[in-house]
Amino acid sequence: MDWNSSTKGFKAFLRLEKSLSPNSIEAYLHDIVKLQQFLDFKQLSVTPEQITLSHLRDFLKWATELGMSLNTQARVVSGIKAFYKFLVMEQVIKVDPTLMLEAPKYGRRLPDTLSMEDIDALMDAIDLSKAEGQRNKAIIETLYSCGLRVSELVGLKISDMYLNDGFVKVKGKGSKERLVPIGGKALREIASYREHDRLHLNIAPEASDIVFLNRRGKKLTRVMIFTIVKQLAEKINLKKSISPHTFRHSFATHLIEGGADLRAVQEMLGHESITTTEIYTHLDKHYLREAIIQFHPRS
Repeated sequence: MDWNSSTKGFKAFLRLEKSLSPNSIEAYLHDIVKLQQFLDFKQLSVTPEQITLSHLRDFLKWATELGMSLNTQARVVSGIKAFYKFLVMEQVIKVDPTLMLEAPKYGRRLPDTLSMEDIDALMDAIDLSKAEGQRNKAIIETLYSCGLRVSELVGLKISDMYLNDGFVKVKGKGSKERLVPIGGKALREIASYREHDRLHLNIAPEASDIVFLNRRGKKLTRVMIFTIVKQLAEKINLKKSISPHTFRHSFATHLIEGGADLRAVQEMLGHESITTTEIYTHLDKHYLREAIIQFHPRS
């Protein structure tokens, strides 16, 4: 089977069997085109059935020499693997040459972290004379105080706030609930918002238990929270790329830098695996050196 007929069959499989979108199908086919371009460049007359692991490893070397990023290489490898699984399924080939092919490893990009000065500047930039001012201040304080995901923030309920105990109940991914401590400052800002602003809204029945509402008395959208954060960052000319998640990242980073146990941070963030929480341990060398000097028995 030549490349043209095999890719046509693969395209039909992706569309009919996998029900993928046209854009996704195009991306898969583009990965196969990359491999064909390599074969043309090397002047190799090789059919899909004749491709070997050696060919594929040479292809990745060639891709690196061309300057293809590791992220792109990993995606292309994924597409080629899918193509050869299809050929095995169709009994075009018996042995999958991609079985021993490893995708390039690439690190996760760490989001920017806000310093305490950044957070104070963002808070100070909120115009409390505006109708939404106190609400926005309470939102920013809650994001940082509790390390919430934006979806958790917009879904936060009054009935899930245990004010006397200093905890809020949060519904996270997979509808899993957890208790998260909330600081006194965040509680005061929320109380001020509820007493002076939220109280005067014409609240929709379905949003009566939701903490943060828009001017129509309805639940805020995720996009609105992103907009609030972006506008504040622009207002203070912050030279960092931030989003609501940046406050969650800063919350965890500052806790760990302050000596918090990684397991406790994992619990507060609602991470299923501690390996996810470990992304927040990108501490500076000075802090790590101080920690070693303080706690290592040989120091």
